[in-house]
Amino acid sequence: MTAIPAMDAFWMPYTSNKGFKAKPRLIASAKDMHCYDINGRKMLDATSGLWCCNAGHCREPIVKAIQQKAAHLDFAPTFHLGHPDVFNICERLAGYAPPSLDAVFLTNSGSEAGDTALKIALAYHKIRGNGGKQLFVGRERSYHGVGFGGMSVGGIVKNRLWFGGQLLSCAHLPHTCLPENAFSRGIPERGGEKADALADIINLHDASTIAAVIVEPVAGSTGVLPPPSNYLKKLRAICDAHDILLIFDEVITGFGRLGKKTASEYFGVTPDMLTFAKGATSGAAPLGGVMVKENIRQTFVEKSSGGGDIDFFHGYTYSGHPLSVAAAEGTLNVYEEEGLMERIKTEKLADYFEDGLHSLRGLPNVKDIRNIGFMGAVELEGIPDAPGRRAFNIFERCFHEKDLLIRVTGDTIAFSPPLIAQKTHLDEIFGKMKDALREYQ
Repeated sequence: MTAIPAMDAFWMPYTSNKGFKAKPRLIASAKDMHCYDINGRKMLDATSGLWCCNAGHCREPIVKAIQQKAAHLDFAPTFHLGHPDVFNICERLAGYAPPSLDAVFLTNSGSEAGDTALKIALAYHKIRGNGGKQLFVGRERSYHGVGFGGMSVGGIVKNRLWFGGQLLSCAHLPHTCLPENAFSRGIPERGGEKADALADIINLHDASTIAAVIVEPVAGSTGVLPPPSNYLKKLRAICDAHDILLIFDEVITGFGRLGKKTASEYFGVTPDMLTFAKGATSGAAPLGGVMVKENIRQTFVEKSSGGGDIDFFHGYTYSGHPLSVAAAEGTLNVYEEEGLMERIKTEKLADYFEDGLHSLRGLPNVKDIRNIGFMGAVELEGIPDAPGRRAFNIFERCFHEKDLLIRVTGDTIAFSPPLIAQKTHLDEIFGKMKDALREYQ
């Protein structure tokens, strides 16, 4: 048993600090599919930490990789210097990207990856003589991190409302969560025409002003919103016709969440840039980045005369930190040696997950259910004048009474179990959810 710590100093992110400190939810340790609170109580993790522990918690190969690296290289800068591991990991990461995305720019998080991709887009057009391309197109109900760039292109109202005017010029596509697609299994059939709104934005602003379109192939943090059939292909075609870059935010969907290396592979659509984080290290250390088409990177390199001439005026102190790189090496080894991404399909786990999730249909207050791959959501009817309260109350009940960790966003409960989950784990997750939904009215 671990004592409850003093709680005054830590200002918790995205949390009701007052509510949390009145009734703490403290995790002291974790292993594989489970987390343990300060009293040693075992809880099944249905959300991979925060969409990130795809290989499970405290996996020995990842732990050992970090330990070994910490013993002989604690830090090495990547400004005008480097260390062998950072080049090796980028070669491996590029192998997880769709063909032609051969350049990897490393960051420390998905938020930084999003802002980095936006900077690359602006600079790319400028050095090609198209400096007027400064407008970005995001989408309603999207999340691209908490930097001012990601917040500007994102579509979460409170993220934007709290901080006043945005720093980037942005327009937004409509979201694709349509009532007529309620309780769809996998890719919704209706709504692909929503991509045509991009053509309307181009007609209004002119293509000469638009730098890039950024979307999550599957929106995660706003409630698991799979794209309608042909939606992403339409966006790709419109961008190609107007010299507009297409950026996929795969911070959640990358590294096996859909049973493929990326959602780009799953949907058969290659963006110009792809942001990643979370699953790259299975949450064991901070690491993110942008996978970039080689022709874009070469545009920067060719403008440089070599020597001390900088290609791209951007970077982070901890880009390619040795311990994060070691965590990524260990994580990719686990994915490959255990075939974790493939088993979602070969063992029919995605189908089993889908059936379990949709078995919650008809329970009290269930408004919609959405799923794709190994991610899904149950949207609940909200309490009048108290949005999000019902889902949060169920989240608390699951933690304190059901030994189950779930994720809530608004009135939606999200599920994204580690890729090591067995069918018995899925039975337990959805069995406990049935009880929680029945008990809470």
